[in-house]
Amino acid sequence: MNLFDRYLLREWLIMFGLLIAATTGLLFMTALYDNLRDLIQIGVGSGDILLYYATLAPSYLSVVLPLSMLLSLLFVLSKLHRNNELTAIRSAGLNIFATTRALWLAGLVLCGVSLLLNAKVVPWSVEASRSLLESFEMQAESKAKPGGSLGLVSNVAFDNQPQNRMWFINRYSRFAQKAYGVTVSELDNQRREKTRIMAREGVYDPVSHAWTFRDGREVWFDPEQGEIMRTVSFTEKTIGHFGEDPTLMMLIDRKPTLLSFNELQRITDYFSSEHNPKLVQYEVRYYGLLADTLGPLIIIAIAIPFAVSGMRVSPAVGVSKSIGLFFAYYLLSSAATLLGGKGFIEPLWAALMPNLAMIGLAAWFFGRMR
Repeated sequence: MNLFDRYLLREWLIMFGLLIAATTGLLFMTALYDNLRDLIQIGVGSGDILLYYATLAPSYLSVVLPLSMLLSLLFVLSKLHRNNELTAIRSAGLNIFATTRALWLAGLVLCGVSLLLNAKVVPWSVEASRSLLESFEMQAESKAKPGGSLGLVSNVAFDNQPQNRMWFINRYSRFAQKAYGVTVSELDNQRREKTRIMAREGVYDPVSHAWTFRDGREVWFDPEQGEIMRTVSFTEKTIGHFGEDPTLMMLIDRKPTLLSFNELQRITDYFSSEHNPKLVQYEVRYYGLLADTLGPLIIIAIAIPFAVSGMRVSPAVGVSKSIGLFFAYYLLSSAATLLGGKGFIEPLWAALMPNLAMIGLAAWFFGRMR
């Protein structure tokens, strides 16, 4: 790296670090406004509150990183252009790619960082902070109502089409990890009921991947006539081939934006073979997180010509225009997510559409450069 490479990289890193701190602080304040009062009201201690927000903070990095990168690039490059520093370097015979090679190298590094964040750090933060929040609510509920509901999820329905089983759980306790009022129907290839298990209580063993039902009844049907052939009651019954994980049943009804990358991958892998209509919105979100890995390079490709092409006014102009770019990207991303979720376009293309549009915008900007 020559002198200018080090100078450019240093100026950008300083602004990049400042903006990461500033935007993270803004999001952190928003999180405090959202649920700090609720945490205090349910009696969560100060140490647990600090632990919760420390666990939650890494989940902001996926939002903070691209925004801070675009703002910092536009600010620094437009400032150098306004001071004719870039013009002086280019007059020495270096083209725009050679002049900004340090930024492209940093972009490649940030692509790896983005992949690590989306695959490891952010999923851990989302899942761990949600688990902490649910445990706080459970503790508060157990104090207010001893022996009460303790985080019950009502009316859980799950259709396991590959194995022809339909589940209905009246109530499921995430903390006791028990299902209450369980009905499981096994179907034939024509989706006609063969057997039905009804039990007061059901427990899933994650080690043996089997369900144990208590105080229930098993009913056999004639699929052709739909009539009951035999019924047997039981006190306890373990069925080894019932391997449905209740945590997966809970995920399918959550909003895709509230799930981590690992949870989205788990849903898409499980339901990919059955063409479940609920799956589409999760696929759009999953592919979108994968496509965001190339975000740093796309941002650099937009920021360089956008900041260099004729911007001789205050660097704040570049910052303000970047807000317009992010707003346009947000609108396009929302439209693509809506179209993909409704099935008008394939989930993969819905996820790629915003990034392809930004690549086209970058190519247009580079084409205008002289």
